[in-house]
Amino acid sequence: MSDITGGTAAHGTTSVSSEVIEKIAAAAAREVPGVADLGGDVSRFFNSILDKVGLDETGDAARGVSAKVKDGTVTIDVVVVLAAGNVVAEVTSAVQQKVTEAVQAYGLRVLSVHVNVDDIALTTAAPEAPAAPAAPSADPAPETPPAA
Repeated sequence: MSDITGGTAAHGTTSVSSEVIEKIAAAAAREVPGVADLGGDVSRFFNSILDKVGLDETGDAARGVSAKVKDGTVTIDVVVVLAAGNVVAEVTSAVQQKVTEAVQAYGLRVLSVHVNVDDIALTTAAPEAPAAPAAPSADPAPETPPAA
């Protein structure tokens, strides 16, 4: 594809929807180590509600990614949740590279990839198991002396 919108071929035109580009970019961003999730707080909240009512695949494909197509080039915005313990600059650079490569693999021209770190996914330690009740003592309870 030489032009992603309005391209003229011998038999017509070719265009690629921004939604297609968003899905490609989202899939690529999810593969980057250090990316815990995609999307801002609100989109992740609504997605959790959809998950609870059995619509767990709705909206997941491109969540956290928006693409703008103009004059045959693509500008992509990616919102990520960083996994705790990762260096921000390393993860965002890897996201930019991976998304650019994935979109360009389809013959599209990427002008820029902007990455916004919206949140951090902190790992929490597993709660400690409650202490087992004390075993009964082998010694019998001391007897109370009879009252005089």
